[in-house]
Amino acid sequence: MKLSVLDQSVISKGDSAGQALRNTVKLAQITENLGYTRFWVAEHHNTNGIAGSSPEVLISHIASMTRKIRVGSGGVLLPQYSPYKVAENFKMLETLFPNRIDAGLGRSPGGSATTRLALTDGMRKSLNEFPRQVKDLQAFLRNELIPDHPYHQVKAYPEVTGYPELWLLGITHRGARLAAELGTAFTYGHFITPVNGKRALEQYYREFQPSALLHEPKANVCVFVVCAETEEKADELALSQDLWLLRVEKGMDTRIPSVEEAKNAPLTSSDRSRIQENRKRMIIGTPEKVRDELLRLSEVYKTDEFMVINNLYSFEEKVKTYTLLADSFL
Repeated sequence: MKLSVLDQSVISKGDSAGQALRNTVKLAQITENLGYTRFWVAEHHNTNGIAGSSPEVLISHIASMTRKIRVGSGGVLLPQYSPYKVAENFKMLETLFPNRIDAGLGRSPGGSATTRLALTDGMRKSLNEFPRQVKDLQAFLRNELIPDHPYHQVKAYPEVTGYPELWLLGITHRGARLAAELGTAFTYGHFITPVNGKRALEQYYREFQPSALLHEPKANVCVFVVCAETEEKADELALSQDLWLLRVEKGMDTRIPSVEEAKNAPLTSSDRSRIQENRKRMIIGTPEKVRDELLRLSEVYKTDEFMVINNLYSFEEKVKTYTLLADSFL
């Protein structure tokens, strides 16, 4: 089993954005030493509790502070940007850090309609253009645009001897189908919704078409994991993540609350039901329980790689989850 990391650079209450980013870099160094395969950072905008707004900048810094772990985005919000500029950014990263860069791409609008307009400088871009944008990005990476393409004469530099791995992030069978059609790797977001995963991965493997950048299907699955020495401890630690997710969904404060705050937070019956529903997106428990559940999901999803996301209040407890997992698998 290969283990990887998705980190959103979340800000715990009482901490600063700078501290959250320093924790992200430190976590990359720790998980590299533990034997993790990849370390991906997210892209979020117009939120006070997540410091990760520019994955390309953070990727460069993390890669310079580590030695061998693959570093990438989970993911760049391609609908808001130019495929040409994204190709340049990732070819630059690949040149600086050869054979270590992953370009994960998301179709998400990136926030509210106003936030998205701010990202596009007022241009109303359609999410339906995403498949075309991915094709253009693939072509720009190799500088092989078709002759009648309007930008055929435009080349993306610097020149590279290898290419970043291209991954599409998805939570439905439609995203999986697109990744299969275009011949990219595919990441399924179990941590967002576990409902569609089996169908999505089956479709991806069944319909995969080799491309110039990827000859065989490659997939991983991203899951929320909270791991501790006892079931009781893991359940208690997860309370801060429970309340954080609830508040994120309500558009409230997106900083991570402490366990004590979570224990004392007033919750309606609807809140409690939502928390229980969100727990289906998580694996919470001892190393043995987490290992068994990941092995079960490995059979369901037919993958040997999981990306672990963990948004706990305490950085030390967050590190412990990754350490205990590594002790179980790596």
